[in-house]
Parts: sequence; structure tokens; C-alpha cells
Amino acid sequence: MNRVGMVGGAALLVASCATLRAHADCFGDLAGREVCLPHPARRVVTIPMPSASSFIAVDGSAQRLVGMHPSSKKAIDEGLLGRMFPQARAIDASVAGVGADGFMPNVETLALLDPDVVVQWGDRGDDIVGPLRNAGIRTALLRYGTESLARGNLTLMADIAGKPERAKELIAWRAATIIDIEKTARDIPEARRLRVVYLQRAASGLAAAGANSYNDFYIRLVGGRNAAEGLAGAPAINAEQIAQWDPDVILLNGFEEKLTPARIYDDEILSATRAARERRVYKMPIGGYRWDPPSQESPLTWMWLADLLYPDAFHYDLRAEIAHAYRLLYGQTPSRADMDEVLRMQINGDARFYDRFAASESK
Repeated sequence: MNRVGMVGGAALLVASCATLRAHADCFGDLAGREVCLPHPARRVVTIPMPSASSFIAVDGSAQRLVGMHPSSKKAIDEGLLGRMFPQARAIDASVAGVGADGFMPNVETLALLDPDVVVQWGDRGDDIVGPLRNAGIRTALLRYGTESLARGNLTLMADIAGKPERAKELIAWRAATIIDIEKTARDIPEARRLRVVYLQRAASGLAAAGANSYNDFYIRLVGGRNAAEGLAGAPAINAEQIAQWDPDVILLNGFEEKLTPARIYDDEILSATRAARERRVYKMPIGGYRWDPPSQESPLTWMWLADLLYPDAFHYDLRAEIAHAYRLLYGQTPSRADMDEVLRMQINGDARFYDRFAASESK
């Protein structure tokens, strides 16, 4: 192309962008990029796992979500969201798969879905973003791991949905819950602070969440100490390492579907830990999404853990809190059986202090 042609092309591109921006809804994503939609998003695809449920919560519907990561779909099928929003069970879950830890976009599938925007990880390298860019697919990138980023992700979902007021509402709930928990947690004497380990993997090998993880954040928020705080990330460990930490409480991840506290109680080495001896091993709940990572339901995670670690200090009526939260998040009131399922009463019911979450006959 000659210079005149290049200048003409550039002018057309600028004019085109100006036209788009004149009619667009523009907002920032968590990678610091500007995302402009020519109209409110009608077709949305989410690849990061918590984003599908977050988008449904923010939008109040699954109608605009046309694709999601297979792990997101698994959580919807396994938890309550699929029953609250049956349409979500039929959403395409083949938009990402092999490569780059399972987040490589399937561009052919995305082309068929014709999304207005695809939400992708923004902190896992360009390998999983480049194919979207090269295919001309509009992307919004999010990041993950801190409470600040969790709030940013909710804001991003709300911007995509064209409902920014929803993010403000959900963030206000998070902020108020943190203030309430901190008010009590700060009075817990250092000598009484329990040592907790969150096992990110336990069915297939062992891995514990170290310092600065989101699990570390909420363990410390409620007045606990992360027994694995000497680790960075969530590296593989062995049973002897956990026995050496001798945690007061062990939290089992909600991702490994068949994992139960029996994994700890029946283990020759792990059964000797204080957590096992005192039956304080708990599998993380699952509601609209798994309660382990940051999501729209995180305040419920914090209240659940606070009640379990210090039942004499915290007195949340968790079933009432869940009912309130699900009306706020999903516009629905869960049944008693739904709450049993969220709290995994069948799996955790005989663990110490878990009877405080049992349904009262008067409710």
C-alpha cells in the first residue's frame, strides 16, 4: 500500500473508531485496557471459572451467557445455580480446553457462538489471549487472587452487563461484612488464634495454599493463622509436612468432587494431626459457585469460617445469611434442603461445631 493509501486507511480507521466510541459503552478491564461495546452485550462468553456464575449473579439471568469454561459448567451442575437458572445447564462449555492449563480458547467454537465479548484471564500470559485478538474477537481481561481484584471482577461483569449499580451493591455487602468480622476478630488473643491449612489438592497428591493466596486472606480475616504461610503459591507437599504443622483445622477444597474428610481421618499420618483428632476437618461448601476462591458469594465463606473457628466469638445465623444473600445475588430463596446441600451437611455434619449450621425445627 502506498503512503496515500496508508494515510487514507488510517483516517478511515480513526473515523470508524470515533463512530464506534460515539455509540459505545466503554469501560476498563483489569489489565488496564479499554473495552468498548457498540451496544449492551447480548452474547457473553466467560473462560475464567468463577466468571460465569458472577455474570449470572450480576445480570440476574443466564440468558445472555452463551459460553463458559467446562469447570464453570461442572460447578453449575454440581451446585445450586443449575437449579436456580435451568437455562445455564444448556450453555456451551466447549469454549476452552487443552493447553495453557486448560484455558486455551477454542476459536472455532467461539466463531460459531459469535459473542459480543469474551472474558479471559489477564494474568496468565498472552498465549491464551493472542488467539482471541488474532481472530478479531473482543475481549475483556480479569485478574485474580485478592479481595481488591475480586471487587474489580464484579465491576467488570457489571459493566459488561450494563448494570454498574449491581457491582456497587454487591461490593457494599462485602465491605460491610469485612468490617463486621474485623470488629470481632481483632479481640481474639494471639495465643488463641488457630492454625488452619487449606488443601487446594488432597485427592490426587497434596497441595496447600501459602501466603498471600485468597485462602490466606480469609483465614487471617477471621482471626486464624495460615499454617502454610511459609509457602509461596500452592506447591505440592507431603503428609509429613502437614503433620509437622499440626494444624488445628484443615479445610478441604471444593473442586475435587469425591474428596471428603475421610481422606484425612483414614490417612495413617494425617489422622494424627490435631485437626483430625478433634474432628475439625471441613469440606468447603458450594452454592452458586464453590466457596474456596473469590466469587460473588465470598462474604458467606468468611462468615462460615468465622463461625467454625471461633464459635464462642462469632454468632452468625448462617442459614439466614444465605437466604439473604441468595435473594440479593439471585433473586431466589433457597429451601432448607438447598441449604443442606450448600453447607454439605451430609459430608461435614459430624465434624466438630458443624451442628450449629443444622436446620432448626422452628425455621
